[in-house]
Amino acid sequence: MTLAVIASRTLSGLHAHAVRVETHLGPGLPSFNVVGLPDTEVRESRERVRAAILNSGFNFPAGRITVNLSPADIPKESGRFDLPIALGLLLAAGQLASQEEGAAREGGVATADAAAPDPLLAGLVLAGELSLTGALVPVSAALVIALSVARESPGATLILPAGSAEQAAWVEGLRVLSARSLADVAAHVAGVCRLPDAIAASWPAAPPAPCLSDVRGQPGARRALEVAAAGGHSLLMVGPPGAGKSMLAARLPGLLPPLARAQALEVAAIAALAGAPDTRMGTPPFRAPHHSASPFALVGGGGRPRPGEISLAHHGVLFLDELPEFSRRTLEALREPLETGRVVIARALHTAQFPARFQLVAAMNPCPCGWRGHPRRACQCTPDQVARYAGKVSGPLLDRIDLYVALPPPDLESLQGPPGEASAPVRARVARCRERQLARQGKPNAGLAGAELERHCPMDPSARALLLQAMRRLAGSGRALHRALRVARTIADLDGADTLEASHVAQAVQYRRPGV
Repeated sequence: MTLAVIASRTLSGLHAHAVRVETHLGPGLPSFNVVGLPDTEVRESRERVRAAILNSGFNFPAGRITVNLSPADIPKESGRFDLPIALGLLLAAGQLASQEEGAAREGGVATADAAAPDPLLAGLVLAGELSLTGALVPVSAALVIALSVARESPGATLILPAGSAEQAAWVEGLRVLSARSLADVAAHVAGVCRLPDAIAASWPAAPPAPCLSDVRGQPGARRALEVAAAGGHSLLMVGPPGAGKSMLAARLPGLLPPLARAQALEVAAIAALAGAPDTRMGTPPFRAPHHSASPFALVGGGGRPRPGEISLAHHGVLFLDELPEFSRRTLEALREPLETGRVVIARALHTAQFPARFQLVAAMNPCPCGWRGHPRRACQCTPDQVARYAGKVSGPLLDRIDLYVALPPPDLESLQGPPGEASAPVRARVARCRERQLARQGKPNAGLAGAELERHCPMDPSARALLLQAMRRLAGSGRALHRALRVARTIADLDGADTLEASHVAQAVQYRRPGV
């Protein structure tokens, strides 16, 4: 009896759990069984593996074959186990033991008559789907696997199909080998021919971001956008059609600092899981789902959990235009991720977790027809219609939004006037403000909470008195007070002040919506 053990990985959210692929070849009537909570794709690997072994020039072993994917309590999905199963069969059958007959292969393979470890297999992690010809097919989420292996198994070597290995090679501190077929991997394990190191693919160049100078007028909204960018704050813009709400939102990513390498890899890994390759590597993502999006499209889900729009906006901007047109269930699904920065999707057999630390920007009209308060257009809505329209967005959700700004309709003079300030100088001020925050507390001001908020937001007596008076007048909650304090901290940082003054608090309070 012979046993082979090979390391692989299975996905659960944005994490790849370690899996031991144990292949046992014993006497008895020929059979081929896969156990360890495999899904349909994994069970189908039996036929792919059989054909791939035969078409690669090897003999398919006769006997009772049992493949155990351990641990058994974690669901296993996709065809990425084809390669470790096929290699385990060849090793268990002794077809790759030409270098050291009968040698045990610890860390990659162990046999019943173990004698010594095989250095070629120690520390190897394999994943790959096989075609019937024995060629390796690129696997999805190779970047997720690479990130998990680099984090949990320092010094390990990852073998992936060509086409997947090049993306995995972006991960620093991890050796990635590129293979084109089962025969190539078998030759590497047998010591006949070494697999080449994967060459990291070039990062896609980000398209140029639209410039803030395209937006004419709206100085108050432009200032609110700068404050939101500087502190990572959520923003709600209310104004009539054509006021520039969507244009301003689309220019927010161009004001944000570029992503750190670790952040960019995380964003690219989420995009790969969703089947939407990231084309803005290194820049904050911008997601703008349609108002007909379901809660599952926004949050994520499915039998095999996939990230939704809020996870695709991780480290970036989620823009919800026509906010009241979204269903109530969809909007309420935002409440927990806005506070925790993550999404947990529970299923009967397992729970998947995706990061969702996004910056929410929302826009809405003041009424169903959009012309309420317009100096030149008459509103056709009744007070009841206006109240019902505003009531589509719950108070608890509005309470979680840091900045509220009303956009007046643009006048003809502003539209025909000179362009406003460009993105570059605003981006420079935002970068200086972010550097100040990171040096002081290691995170943007929007992430401050509890004792951190008290420690990093010292106020002079007049500022404290003004804040308490304003919260009483606006009937704000404790959460609203903390959010106003965070915004005041950002405004002070933009001014280069260490202590919050009354002017900073006054501006922050102006960005609070009455009642929230």
